[in-house]
Amino acid sequence: MSEVRVLVGTRKGAFVLRSNEQRKDWTVEGPHFPGWEIYHITGTPSDPNRLYVSQSGGWFGQIIQRSDDAGKTWETMNNEFAYAGVPGTHQWYDGTQHPWEFKRVWHLEPSPTNPDSLYAGIEDAALFHSNDGGKSWQELSGLRDVKANLWQPGAGGMCLHTIVLSKDDPNRIFVAISAAGAFRSDDGGQTWRAVNEGLKSDYELPDASAEVGHCVHSIAMHPSRPNILFMQKHWDVMRSDNGGDSWHEISGNLPSDFGFPIGVHAHEPNTIYVVPITSDSHHFPPDGKLRVYRSRSGGNEWEALTNGLPQSDCYVNVLRNALAIDSLASCGVYFGTTGGQVYVSADSGDNWQAIVHDLPPVLSVEVQVLP
Repeated sequence: MSEVRVLVGTRKGAFVLRSNEQRKDWTVEGPHFPGWEIYHITGTPSDPNRLYVSQSGGWFGQIIQRSDDAGKTWETMNNEFAYAGVPGTHQWYDGTQHPWEFKRVWHLEPSPTNPDSLYAGIEDAALFHSNDGGKSWQELSGLRDVKANLWQPGAGGMCLHTIVLSKDDPNRIFVAISAAGAFRSDDGGQTWRAVNEGLKSDYELPDASAEVGHCVHSIAMHPSRPNILFMQKHWDVMRSDNGGDSWHEISGNLPSDFGFPIGVHAHEPNTIYVVPITSDSHHFPPDGKLRVYRSRSGGNEWEALTNGLPQSDCYVNVLRNALAIDSLASCGVYFGTTGGQVYVSADSGDNWQAIVHDLPPVLSVEVQVLP
């Protein structure tokens, strides 16, 4: 019977939740790195026991940790993220130019085939790569050649928080940045282009259809359809059918088109999940009801999934890296909240149960299925 391992990053440490493929009874391990902000903990597809952690704190700064034994022991990796050349400046909240400054690593994305190949998305926004398991890092600086002087921070900072690697083309990479937009490379990260045509940012930008400057919250792709992308934007849920060359809105009947994460069913590439949040100033579910919404038609037509979720007086948020989907035949969906709950549905969202109730605020959720 398969083992399911859920990796949870929180404001005060990392946790590992374990179950079998029934996903009913769980054990909780942790906290690893207690007291530290864990923006992301993730596993390596080609070596499930290789885990990476982005560990961040106001006193000691940014640390990358690696485990080769599924979290039993950890080794500190190289934590020097040096921008290539002269970093230059980007736009600040007040419209002035501000120098580029490294703050933290938001997202770690291992290669699907090589456990030593690892990408890191950082704040201030840039993309780094390691080909030696985190022992050294090099910026893929071509990304910041795409009008980076016009990029600006979102409410949570100017962060590269999403990295999507194409499964059928190792040279194709997508990233998303708040608040700069979505970008694509077709040559392994050497050169980039903005892929934001069709996005509208009426509240954030003087030019609502600008090439860069959009606050993209998350991007998801099904590996069987690498040209079809789904996006949760600051406002609007979007879809691209041509690898990001253009986007169209699919918010449909959602109660709010503001939110943070978006995910795709493991076996149904037209089934997608979002968690609507009231607004950019009210970071809690509409009407205090925690509802995951599912579309089986690739967008526009959405159904609320509520069975087992609190439907009154619930004022938590679900952050952009805090939703994950497993690969079991009965597809599991997982998400964590800023209230410290982690929920699982073992039947594609029809029914939910809380794995844990009282963790620190959840920043990220990833899932591994082990033989």
